[in-house]
Amino acid sequence: MRALAITQHGAPLQEIEGPDPVPAAAEALVRVEAAGICRSDVHYRAGTRPVPGLPLVPGHEIAGTVVAADGIRPGTRVAVHYLETCGACDACRRGAEQFCASGRMIGLDREGGYATHVVVPVRNLHPIPDGVPTSAAAVMMCSTATSFHALRRAGLQPGERVAVLGAGGLGMSAIRLAALMGTGEVFAVDINPKKLKAAERSGAIPVDGTGDVVGELRGRVDVALELVGLPSLMRTGLEILAPGGRAVAVGITDDSFPLDPFKDLVLREVHLIGSADHLSDEIRMLFEMAGRGDLDVSDLVTNKVALDAGAVNGAMDRLEGFGDDIRTVITPAAL
Repeated sequence: MRALAITQHGAPLQEIEGPDPVPAAAEALVRVEAAGICRSDVHYRAGTRPVPGLPLVPGHEIAGTVVAADGIRPGTRVAVHYLETCGACDACRRGAEQFCASGRMIGLDREGGYATHVVVPVRNLHPIPDGVPTSAAAVMMCSTATSFHALRRAGLQPGERVAVLGAGGLGMSAIRLAALMGTGEVFAVDINPKKLKAAERSGAIPVDGTGDVVGELRGRVDVALELVGLPSLMRTGLEILAPGGRAVAVGITDDSFPLDPFKDLVLREVHLIGSADHLSDEIRMLFEMAGRGDLDVSDLVTNKVALDAGAVNGAMDRLEGFGDDIRTVITPAAL
């Protein structure tokens, strides 16, 4: 097996080699055919988000084919839900599996998909519907599912107006999902003109993030999603809300922003909501949408790279610098 690992925070990923992993009982060996590069992985590499230990093979947007798994035919196309959970604790029973008492995340607490092969729990596998490209299915495992969970956390209602703060992988999925959920206007806020153009093609109203976003959108937004991890954007999300609006914080950050509870929350009865990860059942719902042809995120994969340290580190550098790519996917079979 070949893989790319974080061996030191703040340093480029390094290539490692070893024998193919062997699945234990209730586990599956999956040949990775697509692994999305997420901003979370950039945070892990930088050390912004602490990781349990190094070296670590990152990668939690994973799709491929089954090599070996009890009850699943070899060669079956599958995507991997990245949360390993027990299914029996209080959190799991109440539908909050992200907070499983013994939960672990693939690509953070155990080896992830920046590799030719990965071992994952069988219960984490989701068959990919016919007609859905494997690369798109990989992206749906985080970009789309996490945005979907955030919109559901916000309680988005038909006709409400949404501001998507950050038109990258999560943001572009959020724009399409909001439309499917019956939203009114969708505003896409970003500093990158190419991403704003892409958002506009998806039906959003582009808003230049280098301008006066608050002045342009104040009072015009019912739901604001912060998807980048910038405290300034989280602050913007609160300020643009109409009375009764909901600002949802999704992006990873290690910084804070000022909050005046009376002026910011009480006077307009607005809500500040945290949204963590997503649920396995939400992946099932998304694949049903994709299988019907209602949801297509294949064009959000704007770049593909081989499982090569230079290529992957370069893609991560561009993502860290808010470059043009919406989502880059590693395709190990390209080598």
